Amino acid sequence: MSEIEPPNQDDRPLFTNRYRRYVLLVLTGVYIFNFIDRQILVILQESIKTDLNLSDTQLGLLTGFAFAIFYVTLGLPIARLADKSSRRNIIAISLTIWSGMTALSGMASNFTHLLLARVGVGIGEAGGSPPAHSMISDYFPKHKRATALSVYSMGIYIGILLGFLLGGWLDVFFGWRMALMVLGIPGMLYALFFFFTVKEPPRGYAENIVESEVETPTLLSVFRLLINRKSFIYLAFGCGLHAFVLYGVGNWLPSFLARVHHMESGEIGTWLALGVGLGGAFGVWLGGYLGDKYGQNTPKWYLLIPAFAILLSAPITIIILFASNKYVVLVSIALSKIMWTIYLGPSIAMAHGLVGLRMRALASAVLFLVLNFIGLGLGPLFFGALSDFLEPSFGLASLRWSLSISIGVIIISSFLFWRASVFLKADLARAPK
Repeated sequence: MSEIEPPNQDDRPLFTNRYRRYVLLVLTGVYIFNFIDRQILVILQESIKTDLNLSDTQLGLLTGFAFAIFYVTLGLPIARLADKSSRRNIIAISLTIWSGMTALSGMASNFTHLLLARVGVGIGEAGGSPPAHSMISDYFPKHKRATALSVYSMGIYIGILLGFLLGGWLDVFFGWRMALMVLGIPGMLYALFFFFTVKEPPRGYAENIVESEVETPTLLSVFRLLINRKSFIYLAFGCGLHAFVLYGVGNWLPSFLARVHHMESGEIGTWLALGVGLGGAFGVWLGGYLGDKYGQNTPKWYLLIPAFAILLSAPITIIILFASNKYVVLVSIALSKIMWTIYLGPSIAMAHGLVGLRMRALASAVLFLVLNFIGLGLGPLFFGALSDFLEPSFGLASLRWSLSISIGVIIISSFLFWRASVFLKADLARAPK
């Protein structure tokens, strides 16, 4: 029995280009809320540190590990559910949960309460991206997929822009608790809007495929397929180490600017909203555009372009950490974000290209498991703990020397992307239909 009834392709639902763009826009809105709620603690962490008397290690747990450990582990079973049931419903429920837990974070009276609330945010956000990636791949054909996924991923940096800008100034005028409540509640309303205006696409719609099998591949079968693809192994660990820098350095930038360059939270929020938000959004879009333009006939360019961009970010990172003029640092942050974010759309598109129709959400979840466990889980925690360790010797500059480790990690990540590109063409040819 086919999944799409009736099996005649002429009778399948017709989604106009306008409606596809609408769905992509609304999904991007979901991702904006995802990253407002995920990253809002970053701009508030100096105020939270003072109010709750926390260490850098505890801040690293709150902004990284406590969130990531539930996010990555629950991502796999939720992604499997998304590969065989309504992805739209999963996203709507998940958005309600993570937004509600963000609002509740503002009521925390100690580290434990805030930790539990962040765990709740992580649980909710586990149901966000893998189902959304899968829906996008069913709405958009292969030659437009990296660009579409990159447009969706721009939500990361629009979310960071809004979170930093609004969170920074709400913190200045009303305090960190009010900032969390004000920015958490709107996501629950958006979940209703999403549920009632977005349709679930038939699987295989973009490829004009009607499935003949209803059974969803098991998690183990998808995992076995992926670990037997050398391109995916190198890609996953390249993404993981790159995210180690993205989240590790990115989550500590507000504290770095406050401690080393003596900037206040409102000023930091404004500058980072512009530099990280606009620079990151442009980089994400650019990666998808360049990937689809040059990789359509030569697939390795989907991964070579990120490899070159990541490598170019190494000298820019040195300037960020060691320049004495804060404006040079702020401009360098924007440039680094362009280079750092080019990887995302092409990476997700290639992960989907390696698997079958009912494996896409799981492929995203496995990729994000590695990416977020190494990057979001370990990055902020590692740099925070190292900063605490170095503080007796370096004082306020301990964070600068802690973050300098990222330069070596950048070079390794670039190498792994290049290695993945070597095996990509052969592995794409072996992908199940």
